[in-house]
Amino acid sequence: MKHSPTRRLALHSAIAATLIGTVAAAAAQPLDGPLRVVVGYAPGGATDMVARFVGDRLAQKLGVPVLVDNKPGAGGRLAAQQVKAAPAGQNVLMVANPAVMVVAPLVFKDNGYDPEKDFQPVAHVNDYDFGLAVSPQVPAKDLKQLFDWMRAHPAQANVGVPATGSLPHFFALMLGQKAQVPTEVVGYKGSASVITDLIGGQVPIAVDTFDVQLPQYQAGKMRILAMSGVKRSPFAPDVPTFKEAGLDLAASGWNTFFAPASMPREKVERLAREIREVMQEPEVQRRFTDSKLVPVVATREQTEAMLKAYRAQWAPVVKTSGYNP
Repeated sequence: MKHSPTRRLALHSAIAATLIGTVAAAAAQPLDGPLRVVVGYAPGGATDMVARFVGDRLAQKLGVPVLVDNKPGAGGRLAAQQVKAAPAGQNVLMVANPAVMVVAPLVFKDNGYDPEKDFQPVAHVNDYDFGLAVSPQVPAKDLKQLFDWMRAHPAQANVGVPATGSLPHFFALMLGQKAQVPTEVVGYKGSASVITDLIGGQVPIAVDTFDVQLPQYQAGKMRILAMSGVKRSPFAPDVPTFKEAGLDLAASGWNTFFAPASMPREKVERLAREIREVMQEPEVQRRFTDSKLVPVVATREQTEAMLKAYRAQWAPVVKTSGYNP
């Protein structure tokens, strides 16, 4: 039986509305179980805070529990190895930084994972700078004085970093080269323990994320001599950049959500959209800025482009350093 043009148009509209409603309903459905967000460091550091800021709000949007799972060890590589092996049906993401997804694959011969083949980028959520700090026991008030102190006390020229093979690790090596002193880099399992040992004088110098150093700096428990940004931080405008202090270096880090390669693409796309929406919310952005972290709103495609550019920038630096774990 033939339908009139008006009847056909109404029929097509009804079918389209049904399809749109079905897609919308599917997008609104919660995941098929809790979502686990793995962090390769102990609680208290920047990566851990990011996972919790986003996870808290994501749980409300997805309608399922979001559990932050701290798996410290091997500078974050242990967590990556575990998430890589997740089966396709498991709801698991990892929050990782350049140490895990850029540097480690370049310096460890048996890394246990390939960041490009074993993972799918989901969402880039924040950027951060690094700070060079000294304990109260070190008399240096600026970078030049620190170099002089290191030369006068080469046996004590130890630099604490939150993880071996991280960008702070390479900053520490560059610091030793500038001071012309063999530098012993002490790797920790996260930022909290680095800060504790720096304040207590167990390690005289530390390179870590600027955000975790700031509260102790503002409390007068440590001195930050320089930071890694291309310009001074609005959170501490009295702290010079590395370049201003005499060290030709500028770099930032980031935190990004990754999914294992086994996760179905439609689920990755859904999580990417949800996280991007979370990062657009004023309250979430406030939590980031209150913690001295720079929030980023990015699509999955923008995240992929950022990672490609970052790897192109840092691969030559890491390889040229000759760093051997």
